[in-house]
Amino acid sequence: DANGRPEGFGLGFHVQELDGYRKIGHGGAVYGFSTQLEALPERKLGVAAAASLDGTNGVVSRLADYALRLMIAAQDDKPLPAYPTTTPVAAQRSRELIGTYRESEGERFARITELNGDLFLERGVFRHQLGAAAATGRIVIDDEIAFGTEIVLKEGGKLVVGDVTFRRVDDSPPEDIPQRWRGLIGEYGWDHNTLYVLEDNGQLYALIEWFYYYPLKEVRENVFEFPDYGLYHGEGLKFTRDTDGRATEVVAAEVKFVRREVGTKDGATFKIEPLKPIDELRAVALAASPPDESGEFRETELVDLTRLDPTIKLDIRYATTNNFTGAVFYKQPRAFMQRPAAEAVVRAHLRLKERGLGLLIHDAYRPWHVTKMFWDATPDDLKDFVANRANGSRHNRGCAVDLTLYDLASGEPIQMVAGYDEFSPRSFPLYPGGTSRQRWYRELL
Repeated sequence: DANGRPEGFGLGFHVQELDGYRKIGHGGAVYGFSTQLEALPERKLGVAAAASLDGTNGVVSRLADYALRLMIAAQDDKPLPAYPTTTPVAAQRSRELIGTYRESEGERFARITELNGDLFLERGVFRHQLGAAAATGRIVIDDEIAFGTEIVLKEGGKLVVGDVTFRRVDDSPPEDIPQRWRGLIGEYGWDHNTLYVLEDNGQLYALIEWFYYYPLKEVRENVFEFPDYGLYHGEGLKFTRDTDGRATEVVAAEVKFVRREVGTKDGATFKIEPLKPIDELRAVALAASPPDESGEFRETELVDLTRLDPTIKLDIRYATTNNFTGAVFYKQPRAFMQRPAAEAVVRAHLRLKERGLGLLIHDAYRPWHVTKMFWDATPDDLKDFVANRANGSRHNRGCAVDLTLYDLASGEPIQMVAGYDEFSPRSFPLYPGGTSRQRWYRELL
């Protein structure tokens, strides 16, 4: 630049440093691919690396650099370097880190969550996965986007991410969103390029190109702007609504994204068109036998959940037509579980009561013939949402429960990102859309 400092770019390539050597290269990303080309002119070494996922230049760059270091070691007849790896964060450390934090000197938030033993950090534009560095045990970012940024929890609820300090904030449900934004939230675009419009901490966001969360500035009704950083600085978004106030499309950065119909509208029950009539499937299922199992099993001790705590509410949809098939499967609206599982549900219910909430049960023990009917009725492209009758399900063994939250004061169910029995991506636990209030209750549950 004018002051003689290196700018890091040449004509069509970047200029960096690797272990004291000048490194030149170029990265690329497009739907389905990420690439990195790197060279060390002084060592006459180069490498091209590719991955079959868009936006993963973080890991592709790491692999390219590691390949260069391997070749340097080979040229110098030295031991090959180890590739830095991580291990899952221990459960106790995860519990200490989970929570919401706010910048000590700023307005941005950081949120740490856990799912099935994996720890995640939502901060700024990205959601990162965390791991414990194998060499040191330190908690660091390790995912397809980045690696190595350290996360440290200090006394007094202070969280340090790299060189930025955050402070833990109260774990309470966010406020609901303004009515004018309700019709905007959803998915737009195509399978290969989906734009998510969502809300977080009182701010409307666009999640675009799979990885990039951008807060939007509201200019006027239906018109927003991207922030003054990132991929779309200076670009805007303009929504078009139908007569009900629901957006049908959005023009983002001069590209029209049409709304994708995902799931159901609020309050509606998701429905399929069964592959065969339910009565026909019922006759076949009742005549069939469950798969054979061998081994040691707990004795059957099914207990009624409401006998253990009558404030647990029931809405057993499979005893009604208000379910994904539109057919009745049970003669009575009751919920049974094996005693240890039932007692665990009651413990969770009692903890929720402290927050003015309770558990609403949709299903618990489920006979195997019903599982078979679900599988045989469901179209192939939706079978991810039902259990394979060849294996059976945990419901058949009395140790699974379908449930949601309800408000103790009003008795009304809490609205989640997805509806009951919804066979759509909105039902996945890491689905990014919806509102921060909906996602907060999902995380709590």
